[in-house]
Amino acid sequence: MDEDFALKFEDTRRIATLTGLFAGLTIFISCLGLFGLAAYMAENRVKEIGVRKVLGASVASIAALLSGEFMILVGISIFIAIPTAWYIMNLWLSDFSYRIGIQWWVFALSGILAIIVSLLTVSYQAIKAALLDPIKSLRSE
Repeated sequence: MDEDFALKFEDTRRIATLTGLFAGLTIFISCLGLFGLAAYMAENRVKEIGVRKVLGASVASIAALLSGEFMILVGISIFIAIPTAWYIMNLWLSDFSYRIGIQWWVFALSGILAIIVSLLTVSYQAIKAALLDPIKSLRSE
C-alpha cells in the first residue's frame, strides 16, 4: 500500500523538481535581461547623471532615481502575477482529495523577494553609473 501511495505522487514530485529547475533558470535569465537593460539605460543617461552630480546630487539620490523606474515596473508585474498565480494554484489544488488553502503570506513573500532580487540587480548598475566622474561624461560635449 505504501508503494502504491508513493507511485501516486511520483509524477507530482517530478513536476515539482522540473518546475523548480525551470523557475531558477527563468529567474537567472530575467536578471540578466534586467541587468542589461539597466546598463543600457545608465549608458544612455550618462550626461544627465553627470549634470545632476555637478549640481550636487548624491550617489544615493541618483541610484534611487535610476532604480525607482524599474521598481515601478516590478510593482506592476507583481500586481498582475499575484491574481494569476492565485487562480492557477486554486485550479491545481482542487484536484487533490485533501485540499489546503493558499495563505496570503506566500504571495507577499514572493513579491518581496522579487523586489529584492530586482533591486540587487539594478542597483549595481545604478551605483556604478552614479560613481562615475562627471568630468569624463561631460567632457565630450
